[in-house]
Amino acid sequence: MQIKTERFGDVNYNSNDVLNFPRGIPAFEDKLNWILVGNDDNAVKWLQSVDDGELALPVTSPDAVQSDYNARIPDDEIALISDNKPCNPADLALLIVVSIPELAPWNMTANLRAPILINLKTHKAVQVIALNEEYPIRHIVFPEDVRNKMKRSANLNKSQEARN
Repeated sequence: MQIKTERFGDVNYNSNDVLNFPRGIPAFEDKLNWILVGNDDNAVKWLQSVDDGELALPVTSPDAVQSDYNARIPDDEIALISDNKPCNPADLALLIVVSIPELAPWNMTANLRAPILINLKTHKAVQVIALNEEYPIRHIVFPEDVRNKMKRSANLNKSQEARN
């Protein structure tokens, strides 16, 4: 199968690549089918809607943002993507949605409060609200020193381009 996407051009995929979100994703409730797209060497992947080639959400592993991330997931959410059958925790994976400002990528944030839970066996997924109230919706990804270095580098590149 193939989908024409705005960000990646034509993307080939098979039915085993499709993640089904029975409830959709908040704000995109009518988009039920998604695939993961992106370079293997990049920590950020894209959750690309199969239903809308213009819609893709940047996602990453929670470990890439916070090494001790341990979201507590409501049992009914696990049951939803496990077809109400017992589920082996090894069959579950988490992703988190990141927000990357186009003109200021150093201000990238991660939504630690609402991870995406994936059942690798059923290929069903759901975005959930973690029971951990301490996790923020807009967790700043980069430490301040890294953000400042990225800003300086971007400003230096702009200065060089202006001179040319």
